[in-house]
Amino acid sequence: MLEHDGLMRIFWPVDIPRSDSPGVIVGWKNSDLDVLVVAILEDVEVRNVENALRVATLFRGADHSIERIYELCRLPAMHVLGTVNSNAPTEPYQINAEISLHGLAPRISCAKAQTIQVIMFDRPLPGRMQYISLTPILLALGDKTEQILGGIDAEDEKAEAAKRQREQELVEKLKLHTVTKHQPSAKELALPRIVNQINFAWELEKLLQKNISLVGTRRRRTLSVSERVIESASTMRDYVIDAVWRLITVYIYPIIRTSFVIALLWHRAAAELLLVLLEYRLRPEYAALKDISATAQQVEIRLLQFCYWPMQYVMLRKRKDDWQSIAKSHADYIRFYNSLWLVANDVIIGIAIGSAIIDNADWLAEQISDVLGTYTVTSLQQTISWLMDWPAGLKLNNELAQFLGDLFLWVIDYWSSCVDVLRPILPHLIWFIGFSSFAGASMPIALFSDFVSLLTIHIYSFYIASAKIFHWQLTIILSLFHLFRGKKHNVLRKRIDSCDYDLDQLLLGTILFTLLFFLLPTVIVFYLTFAIARMSIISLKAVLDTALACLNHFPLFALMLRFKDSQRLPGGIRFELRDTNKPSIEAPQRPYSDTTPRPEPESSDSELPSMPPTSYVYLKSVPLTFLTMFQQYFQLGSRIRKHYLSPRVLLCLMTGQSVPPIHRKNLYSLQYGMLPARRAGVCDMWRAMTVWSSTAEGMNGKAQKRGSWPMMGGAGVGRRDRSRRGYSHH
Repeated sequence: MLEHDGLMRIFWPVDIPRSDSPGVIVGWKNSDLDVLVVAILEDVEVRNVENALRVATLFRGADHSIERIYELCRLPAMHVLGTVNSNAPTEPYQINAEISLHGLAPRISCAKAQTIQVIMFDRPLPGRMQYISLTPILLALGDKTEQILGGIDAEDEKAEAAKRQREQELVEKLKLHTVTKHQPSAKELALPRIVNQINFAWELEKLLQKNISLVGTRRRRTLSVSERVIESASTMRDYVIDAVWRLITVYIYPIIRTSFVIALLWHRAAAELLLVLLEYRLRPEYAALKDISATAQQVEIRLLQFCYWPMQYVMLRKRKDDWQSIAKSHADYIRFYNSLWLVANDVIIGIAIGSAIIDNADWLAEQISDVLGTYTVTSLQQTISWLMDWPAGLKLNNELAQFLGDLFLWVIDYWSSCVDVLRPILPHLIWFIGFSSFAGASMPIALFSDFVSLLTIHIYSFYIASAKIFHWQLTIILSLFHLFRGKKHNVLRKRIDSCDYDLDQLLLGTILFTLLFFLLPTVIVFYLTFAIARMSIISLKAVLDTALACLNHFPLFALMLRFKDSQRLPGGIRFELRDTNKPSIEAPQRPYSDTTPRPEPESSDSELPSMPPTSYVYLKSVPLTFLTMFQQYFQLGSRIRKHYLSPRVLLCLMTGQSVPPIHRKNLYSLQYGMLPARRAGVCDMWRAMTVWSSTAEGMNGKAQKRGSWPMMGGAGVGRRDRSRRGYSHH
């Protein structure tokens, strides 16, 4: 698309109020042939509107600086773009549009345009936090992979990131050598700017329509005696309301706010002490408490959320200091309320679960005692006894099987005595878990995960011992196999070299190889038994950790917005070409502020005589896809799959190497993705809260001076309206 090809691009709001009356089109002029319509001002003259735009009369009473809009829209001013339903002559680059009360698609002509492209769009409602965006909204705080992973499995993640970067570099190089690449035109480069202009369209149109009465010269008559009496009574009422409101805002409210800030800072200091305790490491290479315990990890998540919520609230309060159409903080708004909803639901579910646990504590204690005795003691004893006596007809080495079986049975007997000591206090533990549920359903799940780890520690010990024996035996067999071939493993060069062995060495190696090879099936049987048990426990803990991830990070608020108002979750834009002969545009499903009936699609068969060829395109906001909303869950599933089902892990299982469970930070990366990489300290929170307090006081002072308190707004506005409505003339 060339810059001066005679194609005029006009962005036209579908939901703009329309009538048969003549009017003036006001909007943004990105270039002579690239304009965006903001408002249609009826019953005014073009020269008066141009003068009002020049002296900023139409922007009076704006809540914020109009220069802020100019900065974001990257244009110095708004312009008169043309006329509507008027036969008055216009400038060469101005448009002349014809719209009717029942028509959606305008019929436009322009002297300098050879062809016209009308791009229809629905204006986002800033009051409902709607906006459009070229890129999908980010529900997470960005990529913090290195901070989250903390060195565990970071090599795999970094390798994948490096691979993606190399592929992206290759794609960029291919773009440099392709023959279809063209330099983007000015209209293509203006698309991000036009997106901002569309987001401001609704707010600007309301401001222009509010000040339309100021366009042109008007004289006001003086108030009558009765009107002065009514105004004096209203003024006296305003004085009383102002005095009461000043007493509340100047004396009572600051005391309450300061007390709340001090209490919040005390809680923040206590949370910082707990966080330091949870993150403390005896040595840098040692694991912290939060890396070992699911309960400690859950407590840390809640403390980090508590530390971040005040900062989020202060940041969201700053939205009122700027135009509503600025969507920079909309993602923070969704993250903030999503976390609040999740915590509230977690507490509600936890109260229900805790009540059920407390009411049935004795029965649960008996059931858990039976499960512990059955699956951690009796079943293991029966399985080991079965392995000691030719399991499934498999002939094993009796002496080695007897030795390993007696060793494991002795440990199980000792563990059984420990379980017997635990049985009397088991009801109290159930009560403790039940009361912890009042802090949320995530707490009993985390405690149960830790109890599973503690009560199956003997199975983990059996797995480690059998894996070590199997790995050592397999390593020795492989070394002796190299001896038969006249080879040896060069440790320094990490390769297999040739070597000459004596007859005595070969004879001794043959004897040891035969001995270890015949003992290998016995070791494999014990190793596979405990490896399967260990993998089952890891799978159970993975399910519990996934449940914690859902309770802590499920996009509940975003999912509700996706069904309720998808325009608050933009995922990009799409252009849809409509029929040129019948440019019917779907009416937006939103309430109109005026009493104008909903227009119906209209056929444009009767075109203007001078109307150039026109195409109609519908700019549609694409909502965020469900796949993108749950992208982090897919990443979590992929991370678990790569950890446990990768060839490296399968090789470790086959060779007897230890397969550690996936690091807890990897499972909790969903929650950490909603929190900043660096938490705000106590001093940072103090500065933020004090700045917010001073800002709130400043806003109260300004509002008092303007007389724009909520209780006083009706009287003030009424006086201004009475002076303008029906008492002025041109």
